[in-house]
Amino acid sequence: MRFLPCVSALLLAALPFPPALAAGPGDLSEEEELSLVYGDKSSVSIATGAAQALRRAPAVATVITAEDIAAIGANDLDQVLETVPGLHVARSAINYEPLYIARGIFSVNNPQMLMLQNGVPMTTLLTGSRGTLWAGYPVEHIARIEIIRGPGSALYGADAYSGVINIITKSAADTPGTHFAAGGGSFGTRDACVQHGGSLGPVAVAAYLRVGGTDGFRSLVTADAQSARDKTFGTHASLAPGPVNTGSDAVDANLDLALEQWRLRAGYKLRSHIGTGAGTASALDPVGQGHSERLHADLSWAAPDFSANWSVGATASVLEFKQRITTDLRLSPPGTRFPTGLFPDGFIGHPDTSERQIRLSAFAQYHGFSGHKLRFGAGHDDLDMYHTATFKNYIFNPAGVPVPTGPVIDYSRIQPFLLPQRRQVSYFNVQDEWQFARDWALTAGVRRDRYSDFGATTNPRVAVVWDAALDLTAKLLYGRAFRAPSFNEQYGINNPVQRGNPDLQPERIATLEAALGWQASQHLQLNLNLFRNELQDIIRGVPNPQAGTGATFHNTGNQRSKGLELEAVWQASRSLQLAGNYAYQRSIDSATGLDAGYAPRHHLNGRLDLQVPGMGVFSPQLNRVADRHRAPGDTRPPIPNYTTLDLAFSSGRLLRNWEISVALRNLFNADVREPSLAPGVIPNDLPMAPRSIYVRAVFLNRQ
Repeated sequence: MRFLPCVSALLLAALPFPPALAAGPGDLSEEEELSLVYGDKSSVSIATGAAQALRRAPAVATVITAEDIAAIGANDLDQVLETVPGLHVARSAINYEPLYIARGIFSVNNPQMLMLQNGVPMTTLLTGSRGTLWAGYPVEHIARIEIIRGPGSALYGADAYSGVINIITKSAADTPGTHFAAGGGSFGTRDACVQHGGSLGPVAVAAYLRVGGTDGFRSLVTADAQSARDKTFGTHASLAPGPVNTGSDAVDANLDLALEQWRLRAGYKLRSHIGTGAGTASALDPVGQGHSERLHADLSWAAPDFSANWSVGATASVLEFKQRITTDLRLSPPGTRFPTGLFPDGFIGHPDTSERQIRLSAFAQYHGFSGHKLRFGAGHDDLDMYHTATFKNYIFNPAGVPVPTGPVIDYSRIQPFLLPQRRQVSYFNVQDEWQFARDWALTAGVRRDRYSDFGATTNPRVAVVWDAALDLTAKLLYGRAFRAPSFNEQYGINNPVQRGNPDLQPERIATLEAALGWQASQHLQLNLNLFRNELQDIIRGVPNPQAGTGATFHNTGNQRSKGLELEAVWQASRSLQLAGNYAYQRSIDSATGLDAGYAPRHHLNGRLDLQVPGMGVFSPQLNRVADRHRAPGDTRPPIPNYTTLDLAFSSGRLLRNWEISVALRNLFNADVREPSLAPGVIPNDLPMAPRSIYVRAVFLNRQ
């Protein structure tokens, strides 16, 4: 806990600061005072399914607005999420996919963190996460981000395990007029976008289009998986030392149409020329490239005043996702040798998938009982991976060892990596928000999900919120959640590294939390969150003793963790604000009694916003990640700590219709590394980006 002395000086939270009171307390009711103190920016809907004050929400939640994103100087979602208390953005070797690690819960593909866009899951079926071909998410069209840390399955079902991130895109009211923007910077980064908000007769219209790309940073990997294989077989195939492959191109488009009680939102997310990161199998691959397309739409109807005591609504959504490998992935480079023979062109694998997800849901809320808000929900998901294809230059022998076969050909019928699969889910949930005393509220809920492949699971939650005083709120929370096995974990076959297990059951977690929010003064807000997790049936790969290679997934792990999150914001003056947070966690693997590994025990993030008259806002930001242990059995030295300093400047609207922003990241060029997986086939971990700059100009043509 050696960072605690720093906390009092840097205690900073990404919480919106409350506006000053416009009238004396004697002139206002308690509710009016609270509204003025906490403001609209302190409302959240992700905790119960309906908007409510953040301080009273039955969850530990963070809200980040478009204004906060601008102050951070972010041009990608990952830069924003790194500022959330208890949340660290790590990386996978594969495509450098972001891993959102909350409260010490780490895994290879990070399916435990549910990502929503406007309340609709962005999950892909193969890995159960956002997908290895995610390749970034721009922030210009984000109105706000709501994050809960802790279990959310009582509302959101599968994968709301360590937390839920809901990205809310901008409506017509958020983007009046037409905005044009262009930016560029280090690593060949470039992008341009246009946003429009207006009306077409009675229909409110918001539209967004962005085109961009990056050559990617080229930090060096000094040794990789092939380096060790070379020592075993006397070859010299490894490309290490060599640079990571992190480039990609992107197209993003959104359309939002609203008419009275109806709302239609549609989006398109194309990622092409996606680099392989540190390699699909932790061996450098400067050639392989991936391509993904994500087309989604949701139609919602809501009647908040359906009758005197009822509010109702319904949503239908569809997500079409395609993953294509446009240039063959080299799992190992040319010259690779296995006991079964030589791969002169490299050990090549090429998986393609297509999937379609259709989701239907409805809710009804009854508020006819005094002090109660009863919410009922039901839904059905049809999750269909209707196409898979396998291209490679090997087959498996009876022992499960890859055998070279010559040129790359289509093995989809002979030895596929995965057959098409379909999963159907039906669920219902009920929730009661009970104001059982003037300053006390109890929220209790439960959801039951029935899966067509592994059966049913039931997940409850209960939360007590006490307004101890006008400036002090306390919460006690308990909840359970689950993470469904991904299609790769359950049905994967003919994979040289990991094989599926159709008998898998969901991962489970139970969480107990206590939270305290204190408005210490008109200008100082403090929050303290304590938590304890119990994880069961963690899905992990178990080595195949008979095959001598690869692993098969099993429910084999248990883990317990505890920790705290401390947040604060201090408005020192009209032109100076300090904000930030400190998080501590310790996660123990139950089988070994050792640290579960990978996640930082200490994470400190702080930001200063200084308004300079006639110039704009300067925002330096400090990020400290420390005390990351290796996984049990990994004998490498601990993962190096790091501290980065970023500088952001925004002109605001000082230049009439123009806004200029500049972001300098990793100003002092710290050697930032994220942990590579045990047993350490990339011994010196995954190098991150060096110092960089990004400049952006926005032209605002308001109506």
